[in-house]
Amino acid sequence: MNRYYNPVHTIQGAGCLNCLPDVLEKMQPKNRRVLVLAWSEKVFEHTVFSKLSDFEVKTVVFEASNPTVAQLYQCYQETKEFDPDTVVAIGGGSILDVGKSLCCMYGKEISEEDALREMIQNKEFGCPKVRWIGVPTTAGTGSEVTCWATIWDPARDAKRSVESKENYAYAALVDPRLTEGMPLKLAVSSALDAAAHGVESYWAKGTNCVSRALALQGIRIIMNHMEDLLSEKSQAHDAMARGSMLAGLAFSNTKTTACHSISYPLTMRYGIPHGAAVSMLLAPLLQMNAQSVDGMPELLDALNVTDANMLKQRISSYLIRSGQPDTLRGWGVEQEALSHLAELGMTKGRADNNPVKITAEKIKEILESVY
Repeated sequence: MNRYYNPVHTIQGAGCLNCLPDVLEKMQPKNRRVLVLAWSEKVFEHTVFSKLSDFEVKTVVFEASNPTVAQLYQCYQETKEFDPDTVVAIGGGSILDVGKSLCCMYGKEISEEDALREMIQNKEFGCPKVRWIGVPTTAGTGSEVTCWATIWDPARDAKRSVESKENYAYAALVDPRLTEGMPLKLAVSSALDAAAHGVESYWAKGTNCVSRALALQGIRIIMNHMEDLLSEKSQAHDAMARGSMLAGLAFSNTKTTACHSISYPLTMRYGIPHGAAVSMLLAPLLQMNAQSVDGMPELLDALNVTDANMLKQRISSYLIRSGQPDTLRGWGVEQEALSHLAELGMTKGRADNNPVKITAEKIKEILESVY
């Protein structure tokens, strides 16, 4: 049975950040207190913030990538007294994940970091007190249209997921102008992450006909404009923003699978950018899953490849040409670490969402194939 649900009011197009005041008015926040969480002070130079005089606005800069439980708790401590009605998160996936996580935390007394960790583990958030608006400044995570957030926990050697089906954004403003200043490495890594979202949504156990249609279109847009992105052509930014949004809408209902599961310890242990880590795993997982995926010809067509080997060559080319290694060795991973990384790659809710059963032994084979 096919079921699809996504309640986010999605606005996409150049300049759509200017819709923020109208969107806030339509939300009708009771106390009109808005927390704006952004990746840099320069975000607040945008003229739209001069139009928020009817609201009480608190601005906070959060600069960390791959936010940890400790960093999330610190941000909660610094902002809880403001007691916002609305959180506007402006940035990459890290900012959006922190913004939506805070919405689940406000209105609760969280005494210490371990209490937050336990709350995340036990999924004890309940219905969020605060609603949020997502404004992505990278084209890759799709976090603005999903209801979960990735929070890292290096102190416990784990990746956490803040999940609440009531925590979809009220609105997403997907403005490609905000992505134009991205460094090429980040732009390519983000685009490949978005492509992986589409691919994994397409073959996930919980896939559905709507997610599949969104996934194919998102993948096609991204892969057809990778050369434009590498050539730093202006039209690439709008294409990647659209492709990432569509892929985000696709996996908002299906979650991701083994590619993301295996990638998490690579990012946490070695600092490999998430999109680069995920993309290196796409080809071997495509090879492994191919016989168990209905509609494989359509997926290959959207990827603009004929088989897994061709996909591996394409992704390697994109990474190398953007100044990034295309192997684990190139990223400084020790070969003797592969067995432990394979064990850490068995992430609940992701590895078991793969169409083919994944084991630590299979993960080690995959890691060796990209070493």
